[in-house]
Amino acid sequence: MKEDTRIVNAGRNPEENFGIVNPPIYRASTVTFPSLAALESFDKHPFDGVYYGRHGTPTTFALEAAIAELEGGDRSIAMASGLAAIAASLFAFLKAGDHLLVADSVYGPTRYFCDQVLARFGVETTYYDPLIGAGIKDLLRSNTKVVFVEQPGSLTFEVQDIPAIAKAAHEKGAVVILDNSWATPLYFKPFDHGVDVSIQAATKYIVGHADAMLGVITTLEPHFKTVRQTVASLGGCSAPEECYLALRGLRTLHIRLERHQKTARILCEWLKERREVARILYPALPEDPGHAIWKRDFTGAPGLFSFILRDRPKKAIAAMLDGMKLFAIGYSWGGYESLILPIYPETIRTATTWKEGPAIRIHAGLEDPDDLIQDLDEGFKRLNAAG
Repeated sequence: MKEDTRIVNAGRNPEENFGIVNPPIYRASTVTFPSLAALESFDKHPFDGVYYGRHGTPTTFALEAAIAELEGGDRSIAMASGLAAIAASLFAFLKAGDHLLVADSVYGPTRYFCDQVLARFGVETTYYDPLIGAGIKDLLRSNTKVVFVEQPGSLTFEVQDIPAIAKAAHEKGAVVILDNSWATPLYFKPFDHGVDVSIQAATKYIVGHADAMLGVITTLEPHFKTVRQTVASLGGCSAPEECYLALRGLRTLHIRLERHQKTARILCEWLKERREVARILYPALPEDPGHAIWKRDFTGAPGLFSFILRDRPKKAIAAMLDGMKLFAIGYSWGGYESLILPIYPETIRTATTWKEGPAIRIHAGLEDPDDLIQDLDEGFKRLNAAG
């Protein structure tokens, strides 16, 4: 089955819902059983059906089945947010005295969780250069239990050699956990490249409308029970309304990503000609340092990228951003709207040093590219006028 067909049909079973095309919203806390024997049977397998509201409803299960199929994993677990999915996945494999390797390019809240939460539980985190590749073997210790990767980094877009990292990690008995939110299951198949656990911040491209918070963990069968039991013990769950919104968004993900990608490439080509821009950070560009690995491992690139400005004062950057008409200043990405944000990787890096100029991250939304270019052009005029 082709991917575009799979994404329309995954997780749907109208015959189980009176012929209704979309899985309905099932809300539940208590679930009743026809007999004591039936209840006790479910007690033995609490994650294999409708057992208790916190463990999920048919709406939850429909989304989980769809994501697992698209990611190429065995089973998925829906969570309240991407960060919740990251935290639960790390908790599942780590305990006091363990060592964790994390890419230096990760999402800021991931770093905070490692430094401020896991550290209190006696887990040591070492950050590594995301371009290390097979060289990560030199950082692996006897107590290294997890290698956490973000592919690519969602600020500076370094592309990691996941197969090489996974091979080295597995040789030492470590689990590889990947944040796959940028590429989505459509553009990067994590389990084909050696990943053990894949995480989606479904808030972003999967939901696609900037109106729901959701995370999804996908695992191979050997790791499912470990992760699922940890999620249950932490009280983790997702609301059925959010799962429904994710299922709605999922059906158009392939079409939206194509448009996001097309617009991002148009904006990048235009930005290349701007004298104010020193460099563009987008792996799909042939001149990007990570392009060779991106071309080898990915099937596309979405609408999120960054560019480096030639040195400008902060007041000039503020003048540029504050007057934007279409690009909104805001965190996150993956919705239909275009976003723009100054980023400061130099303030959080520890394994590598960020020495380049001011950086701007863009999410190319679904607006007409010509209108977005005009908005950026006016912004550069304000930037130049202010310094």
